[in-house]
Amino acid sequence: MTITAAPWTSDPSRVGVRVRLVQVPRDVLDALADGDLDKARSLTDLDLTPYLTTAECRGLWLRRRRQITRDAAEAPWVTRLVVDAETGAVVGRAGFHGQPDATGMVEVGYSIDPTCRRRGYARASLVTLIDAARRDPRVNTVRASIRPDNVPSRNLVDQYGFRVVGEQWDEEDGLETVLELNLR
Repeated sequence: MTITAAPWTSDPSRVGVRVRLVQVPRDVLDALADGDLDKARSLTDLDLTPYLTTAECRGLWLRRRRQITRDAAEAPWVTRLVVDAETGAVVGRAGFHGQPDATGMVEVGYSIDPTCRRRGYARASLVTLIDAARRDPRVNTVRASIRPDNVPSRNLVDQYGFRVVGEQWDEEDGLETVLELNLR
């Protein structure tokens, strides 16, 4: 099975909370990138929150818009909305940075709205991303790049077998520890 536009759903028996990772429709993505929450809300029945138009999120939406404009095949892979499957509330964003590279590596990214943190959404999102990667035969490795001061994310990926493979400098986040999980 390969990655599709269909929502990816977590297994609550494994992670305690059920989330759906929903692909952002292009018109909604454009509105979020423009910082226009009212327009984005008018284009979807999803419960979009102001968090999605913060400077942090807008920068990501702008990058994703450029990315899928260059290559529409990237759209099912990149950042999705994290939706609480029970309440329908959008609680954050999660996805891959893009399709697998030549070695079969994909990088995960996730961020939960600060008002919704410490409820298991990051864990459910990460596990759902790993599961999606495992189902696609092109993916061999899942990567996570985490700032050294982001202890909660580091503790989370450590629980799933990610191992340190190096460091990198990110233009936005500064120094990051690079961790990988081999799937095959």
